[in-house]
Amino acid sequence: MRETLAQTYESRSPAYDDATANFSSLQRGAIVQQVSETSQQHGVDASGTLSSRVRLQAVGNSEGLRACEIGTSANFSLTARVDTGSSWHQRSGYSLKNLPINDITENVIQRAIASQNPREIQPGRYPVIFDATAFADLLPWVVWNLDARAADEGHSFMTSPEGGNRLGEERFSPMVEVWRDASHSLLQLGTFFGDGLPNTRLPLIRQGKAENLSYSRYWAQQKETSPTGRFYPIVMSGSQKSLANLIAETERGIFVSRAWYVRYVNPRTLEVTGMTRDGTFWIENGELAYPIKNLRFNQNLPEMLNQIDQLSQVQRFGGTVVPGVRVKEFNFSSITDSI
Repeated sequence: MRETLAQTYESRSPAYDDATANFSSLQRGAIVQQVSETSQQHGVDASGTLSSRVRLQAVGNSEGLRACEIGTSANFSLTARVDTGSSWHQRSGYSLKNLPINDITENVIQRAIASQNPREIQPGRYPVIFDATAFADLLPWVVWNLDARAADEGHSFMTSPEGGNRLGEERFSPMVEVWRDASHSLLQLGTFFGDGLPNTRLPLIRQGKAENLSYSRYWAQQKETSPTGRFYPIVMSGSQKSLANLIAETERGIFVSRAWYVRYVNPRTLEVTGMTRDGTFWIENGELAYPIKNLRFNQNLPEMLNQIDQLSQVQRFGGTVVPGVRVKEFNFSSITDSI
C-alpha cells in the first residue's frame, strides 16, 4: 500500500498496453476495412466503433494527498442488419489484443442473418437466457440502487418495511455474487476515484444477500461512518459454461441478445421497462429454434436476480464484467415493431 496524509491506496498499477496507447489511425482503418469487407461478402449492412484510449488520472490536495496513474482501454462494437434481421455485440479490454474482433464480426453477421423473418409470440412470463451483453444493461440498475441514503429515507428497494435497510436479507439467488473489483483480471483499472477516495475491492452481494450500501461523504458524516466511494467497476462471478451450454440445457424459453432503452417504472421497487433488440429467439429443445419479434418488458429487477438459476462465463463490457444468465421467469408485457 502507498500512504499519504489523507488516504491509503493499493500499490498495484492499472493495466497499460503500449501498442494500444500508440494505436494509429491507419491501423484502426485497416481493421475497420476488414470488418466492412467481411460484412459486404455476407450481404449485410454493418456499422460500429473501434476505440482505444489512454487515461491519466491525478489527484492532490492541501492535506498532502498526491497520486497519479495511467492506463489503457479498448472497445469494439458492431451492428449488422439485413432485411428484417439485425444483431449487435460489443467487447472491452485493457488492450486491443483482448478484443476477438474477427470472432465477434462473424457471430454478429450470422446472428443477423438468422434473425430474419421473426415470428410473433404472445407476451407473458417466460424462462429467459440473457446474453452477457444484455445482462450488462440490467445488473447495474440494481448496483446503482444499493444506496444507503435512499434506503434510510424510505425510497429504495433496500428499505425495510420495519425501518432501516435490508442488508443481509436473502433477496437474490444464492448464485449472485457481485463485487466492486477494479483489480479483476479483465479490468485492471485504477486504485482511486476522482474525488480521492480509494477504489478497493468490496463485496456488494454475496450468496444472494446485499452486503454493503454506498455512502457519499455527506451521508457517511450524517451516519458517523466512512464513505465508500462509488460502486464501480461492477464484477459478477460466472461459471465455466458457455452460452451455448446454457441454451443446450434449456427446454423452452426466450434468448435475448440485447436489452434496449431501459428506464424506471417504479424506483421504489426497482421495476423497469425496456425492449429486446438485435436478435431475439425462441429456444426449443436446447436450440435456437427461430427468431421472434421483439418484446417490451416490465420487470422487477430484484425479482429477476432471485430467479437466476444458471450462469455462463464472464465477459467485459466497459467497466462491467458479467456472465450470461438464465432466469426462470421474466415478464414481457407487449410486442414491439422494432428490429
